[in-house]
Amino acid sequence: MARQFSAGAGRIFHSITGLFGRSQKPLGQPSATYWGRAWRALRRDRAAMAGLAILALIAFSAVFADLIAPHDPIHVTPGDRLLSPSTTYLLGTDHLGRDILSRILFGARTSLLIVIAVVSLGTPIGTLCGLVAGYLGGTIDTIIMRIMDGFMAFPGLILILAIIAVLGPGLANGILALGILVVPGVTRLVRGNVLAIREELYVEASRAVGAGVWYIVFWVILPGTFPILLVHLTLHSASIILVEAALSFLNLGVPPPTPSWGMMLYDGRSYMSSAPWFVFSPGAIIFLVVLALVLLGDGLGDALDPRRHGVH
Repeated sequence: MARQFSAGAGRIFHSITGLFGRSQKPLGQPSATYWGRAWRALRRDRAAMAGLAILALIAFSAVFADLIAPHDPIHVTPGDRLLSPSTTYLLGTDHLGRDILSRILFGARTSLLIVIAVVSLGTPIGTLCGLVAGYLGGTIDTIIMRIMDGFMAFPGLILILAIIAVLGPGLANGILALGILVVPGVTRLVRGNVLAIREELYVEASRAVGAGVWYIVFWVILPGTFPILLVHLTLHSASIILVEAALSFLNLGVPPPTPSWGMMLYDGRSYMSSAPWFVFSPGAIIFLVVLALVLLGDGLGDALDPRRHGVH
């Protein structure tokens, strides 16, 4: 080990064992072997692979909705209102004569874009707060975590409704509110992980060769948080979809006529007895997507568990 230190930081970064196994990657970064074993473990989990297949199909439908959808999702045809499923309209039509299947496909695009936007907004902020709080500790840690505790003291939906009440309804404000809801959970998760690994040997080695605080935080510790963060975001995406559907149901989310699964449930609430397919179709797709995310998240949690790879 003394020879490695005398050779300089470059050799240490490629020689000291990281958190996730015997890696030749930079310090703290899960190795290709780690990810390969995790993928093989995930493939053996039939429930997780079923969830992944469902999500892949939904994502494919969302991306290529323009090519797959049999009808215009916003075109109103009064003469075809509330038609039952048929060869022309596979899932029937709504109260305005719009094709439900087409609206579900384009609604998948809406949900996918919202999830991506919310995760892209909330995750970097929460990750940064968690890294700073966990590594620096002291007063900074106390201030950051008390702020996060304040957000988590409110029920999630109530907090979102309060933010929208201040900023006004709309897609952008809804995404902002959902993004704020993501931050506290990510912060606590990353902070806990940083507290667990900041005294590991490879972190001490980085300090010993003179690495700066921010280099250690972002290039040594941060990669070690990726697996647990991936599991959390997969599971939390299910909550984002449910909350977005609830906001749209309350007319506080995606504005009409943009297709939204929650808005479809809202429109169909008055026709549950006369046109049950109107409500059943969007409700079924929400259930299916949330179930797929939960199955995949549980499978990822098992596959990415370091103890499965001989790390203790």
